[in-house]
Amino acid sequence: MALGRRKSEQQELWVATTDLPRSAGHPFFTKLNHLLAEDGFDEWLEDLCRPYYHASHGRPSIPPGVYFRMILVGYFEGISSQRGIAWRCRDSRSLSDFLGFGPTEETPDHSSLTRVHQRLPQEVHEAVFQRVLAIAAAKKLLAGKTVAVDSTTLEANAALKSLVRRDTGEDYQEYLTKLAKEAGIENPTVEDLRRFDKNRPGKTLSNDDWVSKTDPQSRVTRMKDGTTHLAYKAEHVIDLESEFLVGVTVQGGDAADTDTMVDSVMEAQANLQAIGSDIEIEEVAADKGYHAAATIELADDLNTRTYIPEPKRKHRSRWTDKPPSHKRAVNNNRRRTKGARGKKLQRRRSEVVERSFAHVCETGGARRCWLWGLKKVRKRYLLQAAARNLGLILRKLFGIGTPRSLQAEGPHDSAPPWLAQLAIMAIKTLYERPWRGLVPRRRKIKLRQTPPRLAPAAI
Repeated sequence: MALGRRKSEQQELWVATTDLPRSAGHPFFTKLNHLLAEDGFDEWLEDLCRPYYHASHGRPSIPPGVYFRMILVGYFEGISSQRGIAWRCRDSRSLSDFLGFGPTEETPDHSSLTRVHQRLPQEVHEAVFQRVLAIAAAKKLLAGKTVAVDSTTLEANAALKSLVRRDTGEDYQEYLTKLAKEAGIENPTVEDLRRFDKNRPGKTLSNDDWVSKTDPQSRVTRMKDGTTHLAYKAEHVIDLESEFLVGVTVQGGDAADTDTMVDSVMEAQANLQAIGSDIEIEEVAADKGYHAAATIELADDLNTRTYIPEPKRKHRSRWTDKPPSHKRAVNNNRRRTKGARGKKLQRRRSEVVERSFAHVCETGGARRCWLWGLKKVRKRYLLQAAARNLGLILRKLFGIGTPRSLQAEGPHDSAPPWLAQLAIMAIKTLYERPWRGLVPRRRKIKLRQTPPRLAPAAI
């Protein structure tokens, strides 16, 4: 075989379009396009977005279906920023084919994504999320009677250095310098301010006193890893049987779980009604952070049974200053939670809900927000959740839910299934009895006992 030489950077100026290589397409994205085409998604989306565009004037924008597909690419490829999504679509021939662009056409720039995102209101993004739920319902994949609720934090696109006082408008450095001068430190340096800020008593960053100048709707929040950032809170309402997200809400990072649970469940019920489903949410499972007498009593008034474990408290609950309905609701919830079904739902909740956060936020790239404002973050997160539901539909129908799942496929996967079962049984046997099969068993040798010799005197 002769040595190959890399061609120089200077290539021919004109190339015939028939000579351009044609991408075979990615099997996963091809299957996803078939699913959307079967539902008539692009035609429906264009009719939905037509009122937000001018009828005849202006340059034609990118189709709404292309904008939605580029967000899908961001989820399935784990890309959070719009610049990264635009670069990835332009770099890959298979993704350009997924978007519907030929080899001689350029895919949209990140600025086009920004304009479409700003033009389309939140109602359109909610309708897209509901449309994906309708596809799952049409495929008989949706249950929805028993749901779980949980929340996570999303890091905002703003730093703590952008905080300013709500009353005076001064930033944190100016406020700290004023406190240092009042404490007797004249002309403090940066190191003096850092030392003074570390040791001063009563140090707080309350959202009542501070606001971000960059993103005023973000809130100072303690993150899951213990650090403090400006953040939002995303709340999932997930069907415990089918694992579909039936409701997604985004609030400020300081919103209490007990204040948002019922609203999130009602929004999930509204989504089910919007797709024409007759499913009624009957049971809600949540962790102990959602336990509050008023929240449980409100859920009971809405004919929704709660399974929320009660947190450990130093003192017993006092009911003298609360209505009798609160005590009755808490006792009923305690009885249900301690039962066999309550324990089963809690185990299922911890498995399913955490998996949805891992898919949307970690591998899906939604943990870090690159947009400013609660409305923009909500619109983007709704599409992320819709992409997650689409991947779940494909996994239930075809066995593959992400394009990266195909990387494990190969010639070694063509072995018969009984061979894999045999290997599992062998590993299990070695795990339970590790030395059997590895070391041959020793034979038990029975030694013959020879009678003792008699002394000559005894003969």
